[in-house]
Amino acid sequence: MSIRRILSLWFPRLAAERLLRAGGGYLDAPFAVVGDRNNAQVLVSLSARASAEGLRAGQPLRDAQAMCPGLITRLANPHADAVFLSALRRWAGKFSPWVAEEPPEGLIIDLTGCAHLFGGEAELVSQAELDCADLGLTVQSGIADTVGAAWALARYAGRAPGAVRSGDAIDQEAYATRARAAKRRNWERGGPPPPRHGVEARGGRIAAGGQTRTALAELPVAALRIDADTAASLSKLGLRTIGDLVGVPRATLARRFGQPLVLRLDQAMGQTPEAVSPAKPVFHFAVRLTLPDPIGLDEDVMAAIDRLLPELEKRLVEKGRGARRLRLQLFRADNTMQTVEVGMARPSASPDRIRPLLILKLDEIDAGYGIDCIRIEAHVTEPVHARQHRGHMDAAAEAMTRLNSDMRLDDLIGRLGARIGLERISRAHPADSHIPEKTSHRVAAAWSEPAKNWPLPPTPRPLVMWRPEPVSAPDLPRPPAGFRWRGRTMQTTAASGPERIAPEWWLDEPEWRTGVRDYWQVTADTGERLWLYYAHGGAMSGGWFCQGRFA
Repeated sequence: MSIRRILSLWFPRLAAERLLRAGGGYLDAPFAVVGDRNNAQVLVSLSARASAEGLRAGQPLRDAQAMCPGLITRLANPHADAVFLSALRRWAGKFSPWVAEEPPEGLIIDLTGCAHLFGGEAELVSQAELDCADLGLTVQSGIADTVGAAWALARYAGRAPGAVRSGDAIDQEAYATRARAAKRRNWERGGPPPPRHGVEARGGRIAAGGQTRTALAELPVAALRIDADTAASLSKLGLRTIGDLVGVPRATLARRFGQPLVLRLDQAMGQTPEAVSPAKPVFHFAVRLTLPDPIGLDEDVMAAIDRLLPELEKRLVEKGRGARRLRLQLFRADNTMQTVEVGMARPSASPDRIRPLLILKLDEIDAGYGIDCIRIEAHVTEPVHARQHRGHMDAAAEAMTRLNSDMRLDDLIGRLGARIGLERISRAHPADSHIPEKTSHRVAAAWSEPAKNWPLPPTPRPLVMWRPEPVSAPDLPRPPAGFRWRGRTMQTTAASGPERIAPEWWLDEPEWRTGVRDYWQVTADTGERLWLYYAHGGAMSGGWFCQGRFA
């Protein structure tokens, strides 16, 4: 059985170099990316030129500008950095199919059985560094048997443990005291350190198979992916390297520093497994047609679209997907582009359902000097199954009914959405509440099914309802003989009821602080049928109110 080998790639200047790639004018000046931390602006990523000026990550912006007046800064964009890291993940797929992101600046690659394809691990790392140099990126790498060890070698190999001024270490005492101390070894007096067995070339960033403990022994405890406070506490106790920490009983570490420290230590040493979970492959459905001569007529554009839609349908059907939103991109001869988007009420790959929506967008297309390339992309898709087999007969019959249902309403919603937007088309759905104004709620028509079997109320509800409006009438629980509403005086000719509705006791609704309501259907002498109720009083005084009108 082959030993598991993990490659960790760390891009310490990812955010800064991403912006440098886009703007070449910053290359000759110190450049930094600024972010907000603890209500202060600090440097979060630096270019190599900025680091050479003595700046460091985490430094306050005002101190950095005082040290380097020519510093150029840009605001951090974590979302754009995450998208760029995803692009690097796809690039790293050339080395192994098992690649995972390690936000915000790293990648983890399982190289087991893949390194020999590049001539060995050292040659593979050289290829990765060469590719990153061509991309204008700084990269540090580490290879070991575990994820934690590779992560540590990529970031801390060759770095000495930092000193913490606790007063206990000999190198922190006065010179006279140190002079009387025992004679130190050569490398402790500034000489070259002895060779470390088990660590190969490239600055000690490739640990030989089975030599994880030896490779990590001299690294600082911060290389275990622990928080800064825990690392500082360990250093104060004299446990500055991972080798110092390995000899301490696990129970003692867990009792003093908690289980996370023990977990990270065991993961780095391979005693606790840690999986590399690659990102799920993203479906990409796009077709393109390059034209020999620029076109500008609507008929020519539709002819090109008719050639692209069958190919797009083929790709969607192969993956069992249906398009929800499509993007039509028109590339003009003057190197400009126009984008048109359409949405569908129900996912589909059928050209007969997509084509009418694109026809509605022809008026928005500006051909300019001519269109020489057309591209259609289904950037939002959903699974669509032509047949769905279930164990229950009723479920299977329901699926078949849905598949054979009329699609004209969905097509109508899609066409209206192409004009006014799908988000503006809604439908009512029943809600689980006995409160009149809460018996239904609005949902987007394109992302919902029509409601069936609406629950019937105990008594008829008015066609139009509004917020309760005060009614001037005697403060009695029976229907008034006469009342005044909206500046008009009315006489009661008929009344039916009451229907008593209590407020939801677990919610505090401002409209229902008047307590329990008795609803009446009141017919006035003007011919209007109103929905009045008498509130018995609660947190607020009660009385008569009008909430709706029947047809």
